[in-house]
Amino acid sequence: MNRNYGRDLDLNLLRVFQVVADSGSVTEAAALLYLTQPAVSAALKRLAGALGAPAFVQRGRGLALTERGQQLLASVRLHLGPLIDAALEPPVFDPRQSQRTLRLGVSDATELWLLPRLLGRLEHEAPGMRLVCVPVQFRSVGQALASGGVELAISVADELPAGTRRQTLYEGDFVCLFDRRRVPFKGKVSEAEYFAREHVIVSYNADLRGVVEDALGKTRRVRCSVSSFANVGAILDNSSLVATVPRLVAEHAQALYPELAVAQLPFEFAGTPVELLWSAAVDDDASVRFVREHIVALAGSASPPARKRARRR
Repeated sequence: MNRNYGRDLDLNLLRVFQVVADSGSVTEAAALLYLTQPAVSAALKRLAGALGAPAFVQRGRGLALTERGQQLLASVRLHLGPLIDAALEPPVFDPRQSQRTLRLGVSDATELWLLPRLLGRLEHEAPGMRLVCVPVQFRSVGQALASGGVELAISVADELPAGTRRQTLYEGDFVCLFDRRRVPFKGKVSEAEYFAREHVIVSYNADLRGVVEDALGKTRRVRCSVSSFANVGAILDNSSLVATVPRLVAEHAQALYPELAVAQLPFEFAGTPVELLWSAAVDDDASVRFVREHIVALAGSASPPARKRARRR
């Protein structure tokens, strides 16, 4: 055990000691501390036991500091005030001066639209802050938060560790993404047309099942299964394959590959809410709150179909 914790000294005794020293009277100190006189006298006795010497001697009707007491008072005045201020007055957070490195868990779909915008804001408002981005998805995000591997995460989520804070960012829908030069979809696609095509899917299980198979129990003709949405646009460019992706992913891909187009899916398929997640342990962390607020603002303006007022649970 650290010697500072092993010694028999209640730090509250130092506050009693200082008030007695400043007032020169147990009676007056008791009134200032809202304690009884016996309680103050008992505190001074406990302090003397911890010090191995008395801090005060009787002088007339009052008290006088011993040599040991004078030495202690000088140290207490130097350190106790700043300690109390540190406990009662949280430091002011200045994003422009912050050198914080924040670990951010992001799903692959979120990374595409969020990081460029978030980094752009940090460059102007918090140039010293840095991000370490950790890949997460609905199966791994809970463990990443519970272990402290990330301080914030943006992902779909189900069961989460106790004490996790969660705020819905948006409820994004899914669309069918394809290259208009190779796939003759026009307007709304029929189920027959959709399932007749070969698909590229994203699977976190490294198999041939994606969101459509899991949610609807329907099987597509899968030509290629990849582990991330990041390169779906590149795969579809000048290809006869189609993909079912979140709308924000489709918009990002279309910005890079102008020949890509989107069509409404031929069946009802509601997207799972994407949430901002963090542990209660960092709920009052000013730098984490600063980044959280920017993420919420960016999600609200990311895409008109995705706009939905954030709600916190």
